[in-house]
Amino acid sequence: MKRENLILLADAYKYAHHKFYYPGTTQIYSYLESRGGVFDETIFFGLQYFLKQYLQGAAFTQQDIDEADSFLKQVFGRDDVFNKSKFQYILDKYDGHLPVKIKAVAEGTSVPIGNVLLTIENTDPECYWLTNFLETLLMQVWYPCTVATLSNQIKKVVTQYYAETATKGAEAGIDFVLNDFGFRGVSSVESAKVGGAAHLLSFKGSDNLAGSGMAINYYDAKKVYGLSVPATEHSICTLLGREGELEIFKHVIRTFPTGTIACVSDSFNIFRACEEYWGTELRDEILNRKGTLVIRPDSGDPIMTLLKIFEILFDKFGFTTNSKGYKVLPPQVRVIQGDGVNYNEIKNIYKTLKENGISAENLILGMGGALLQKVDRDTQKFALKCSSAVINGKEVAVEKSRTEMDADGNIMPSFKKSKGGRLKLVKINGIFRTVNKQEHLELTDELHTVFENGELINPINFEQVKANVNAN
Repeated sequence: MKRENLILLADAYKYAHHKFYYPGTTQIYSYLESRGGVFDETIFFGLQYFLKQYLQGAAFTQQDIDEADSFLKQVFGRDDVFNKSKFQYILDKYDGHLPVKIKAVAEGTSVPIGNVLLTIENTDPECYWLTNFLETLLMQVWYPCTVATLSNQIKKVVTQYYAETATKGAEAGIDFVLNDFGFRGVSSVESAKVGGAAHLLSFKGSDNLAGSGMAINYYDAKKVYGLSVPATEHSICTLLGREGELEIFKHVIRTFPTGTIACVSDSFNIFRACEEYWGTELRDEILNRKGTLVIRPDSGDPIMTLLKIFEILFDKFGFTTNSKGYKVLPPQVRVIQGDGVNYNEIKNIYKTLKENGISAENLILGMGGALLQKVDRDTQKFALKCSSAVINGKEVAVEKSRTEMDADGNIMPSFKKSKGGRLKLVKINGIFRTVNKQEHLELTDELHTVFENGELINPINFEQVKANVNAN
C-alpha cells in the first residue's frame, strides 16, 4: 500500500507560512509540552511510531510533490500559496530525507506537567518553515501519551486498593485487572494500534490485538503483551432464549473445562443467573473446575449491581476472610465489570467494595471507549510552540504571554503562556524541571536525539519503555 503523502499531512493554513515568516529567518526551534490537565504528570509514549510510520527515510517522492501541487491549488483557489520548490529542494538535496532534528525524553518516562517533552528544529537554514509544518502530525503524539497516562493512573488506583484489601501475594494479578475492550469503540484502526500499545505499558489484559501488533512492529517487542481468555457475548448466551440460558451456561463451562473463561450473564436476569444457575445448579461443577469462571454483568448501575452480585456469590460459593479482614471468593469464581467503567467510576467502585468488606482481588475490569476514545488533546493540554528562532543571523527567544478574560469579566494571565529560548529538561533534586539551555550546565539534559535528517537515532524497544514506566 502506498505510504501517506506527508506533504498533505498538515493543516491547510501551514502552507502559507514559508511566506509569513519574517525575511531573514533561517531557523525555527519548537517544543512540545503537556501544559496541565486531569493528571499532574504525563507518560511520554508513541513518538517512535510516528517517526517510523511517517518521517523515517525518504518521507515523500516526486509523485507526492506533484499530487500536492494539484491538490493545494484547488484548496486555495490560487497558485501562490503552496510552493512546491520548497519540497523539491528537500527531494533533490536530501532524497526526501527531512532536514530536522528531534530530541525527546525517553519514552515511558513520567514527567510532571508544564515541562518540555520534545524539541524539533530544522538543520538546513533553507528549511526554517519545515519545523512547524510538522506540528500537525507530531502533535498526534498527545493520544498515546494520554492513554498511557490514563492507564497508568488507573493502575495506581488498583495497586492502592490491593495494598489495602487484597490477600498477600494477590498483587501478582494486578497486571490483568484492567482489560482493553476498546478496539470497536475507537475512530480508526490506527487509534486501536497506538492506544492499545499505550495501555500495554501498564497492564497485560487486552482484547485489542492491534495494540500488541503495534508494539511488535514499531517497538520491536519480543513477544505478544496483550493477553486474553475465552469469553462469550450475548449472541451466544441468548441462542436458546430465557429458558435455555442454563443449558448455554453448561455448554460454556464444559467447552473449556480448564483455565479461565468469562461468561456474560445478564442477558435476562443477572441476579437469577448468579443465584440459581451459577450458584446452585452449576456450583459444584464450577468449584471442581481447574480454572476460574469470570461472571460478567453488562448493564445497570455498576456499584449497586456489583454489591448485589457479590452478596449472592458469597452466600452461594462461600468466602474466606483474608488477613486484612476482607472477603475473598474461592479462586474458581471472579467477577468482571466492563460496562460504564471509567477512571472516576473505578475509584468509586473500589472505595465502595472496601467499605463493604470486599477485597479488590474479587474484581476484574474491562474498559473500552473511556480508555481509548473518551480522551482528547486537552485531557493533558498538549501544545507544540516555537520558543527560539534565528533571524538575520541573530538568535531570538520567542514566546507568547497572553491575557484572557474569565467568566466574571476579569482580565488575567492565561495558562497558555509559552516558554522562550532553547530548552532542556533536567532533574533537580530528583524532580524534572525545564530550564534554559544555558542554565544548570552541570546537569545532564534528559532530552536525547531520536531523529536527525531522516534517520531514527537510538530506537527504543517496548521492553525498555515498560521498564521506564515501572521505574516511575
